[in-house]
Amino acid sequence: MLRFVRSGSAANLGLEALAVAVLGGVVFGGAVFGGAVGHAWAGDWMRFRGPDGTGVAPQASLPLTWSETENLAWRTELPGAGASSPIIVGNRVFVTCYLGPVRDDAAADAAENPSTASGVTRQLVCVDRSRGDILWSRTVEAAPPEDEYEGFITEHGFASNTPTSDGERVYVFYGKAGVLAYDLDGNELWRVGVGTESSSRRWGSAASLLLVDDLVIVNAAEESQSVRGLDKRTGEEIWKSDAASLELAYSTPALVNAGGRRELVVLVPGEVWGMAPETGKLVWFAETGVGGTVCPSPVVNDDVVYLFGGRRPAASLAVRCGGEGDVTDMNVLWSTANSSYVATPIYHEGHLYWIDDRGTAFCISAESGEVVYRERVPQLGSGGRPVYASPVLANGRLIVPSRWEGVFVLPAGPKFEVLAQNHFASDPSDFNATPAVGGDDMMIRSDRYLYCVRKQP
Repeated sequence: MLRFVRSGSAANLGLEALAVAVLGGVVFGGAVFGGAVGHAWAGDWMRFRGPDGTGVAPQASLPLTWSETENLAWRTELPGAGASSPIIVGNRVFVTCYLGPVRDDAAADAAENPSTASGVTRQLVCVDRSRGDILWSRTVEAAPPEDEYEGFITEHGFASNTPTSDGERVYVFYGKAGVLAYDLDGNELWRVGVGTESSSRRWGSAASLLLVDDLVIVNAAEESQSVRGLDKRTGEEIWKSDAASLELAYSTPALVNAGGRRELVVLVPGEVWGMAPETGKLVWFAETGVGGTVCPSPVVNDDVVYLFGGRRPAASLAVRCGGEGDVTDMNVLWSTANSSYVATPIYHEGHLYWIDDRGTAFCISAESGEVVYRERVPQLGSGGRPVYASPVLANGRLIVPSRWEGVFVLPAGPKFEVLAQNHFASDPSDFNATPAVGGDDMMIRSDRYLYCVRKQP
């Protein structure tokens, strides 16, 4: 096992000192009106933002418009809320939810009616992709002390980490309750704790898991200021890398091939790191200017990563991966103040696209960072952070769920236009999750339902 320890920024530490030897017709509620999977099928979407984490479904054929009466294959009521994305594994869809007593927001004095977050439970739900029937669910109890249900955590809750799968197992990350592995029939295979700490802001866990070969990569910044590599078959810790500078790093890491060398790219406040995924060893770092919290995942195009996030200061930048040590001067290609706070942008044909948490749509040049368009989405207000979900790309169109005003469809091109605004009118709950696209199916989850959008005859 390899373990490296960082107490501050990489710029202040010698690289040698970082290594320490120890190393898922219309269906409502699952009823239709109108099998076990042991391998990956074509059209699977088995992790946050799909294959390779790009958010792109190049072969999908999705409808432009949908609603509760148009192009909806089924809708299934979920047992609880959540901001995590669904994943699609063959003929099964998996999604996580949380349940439990929380503070009554209608109380005149919240101090007299505190949260009972310690009573939270989390569920992994397995849904039949064809019909929307719930096949099974598995419940995990809280691991006190859970963060109180107050402040920013009320925006996303206790099920924000998207599961991942290798086609044989499903891996879930429940923050302080740990990382768990199940087979596709719901049998628990292993469970491993990764810490029960909290960041200074107590915003809860958010980063999703990443599979690299036989390792489950865990950004446990919130729980223990660490990144870990676990054996996917047993849960055994293969490596652990600790760093105080992981504080407020909610981003899901990315895997990059740089000059024939694979690198695990981890974004933290102020820096980006290139790590060896096999050992957790830090190989290179660059200063970013992305301050405060960092939520978006690195966006990968070949050996370049595009980084976003922060608030006071916010920033976006392009960094070429590779090298050793401090590569700030050599590998930072451009930097701007235009950024996304929560959503991870889409890269497509030389441009980067996103709608930020204030309802502004951006298209910028991936080569230079220059703004191609910056337009207020007229149907979105700017208050209350109207967009959390990351866009996905299918049919040459960007699909962006808003939290309360429906799902927006925009062309993936350098001219701003709203092609469609699609509502599920009877669902007033929050839509915080990024969609999943498998074949010609798109799974959209709200705090109340899981929807399967599919062209209908």
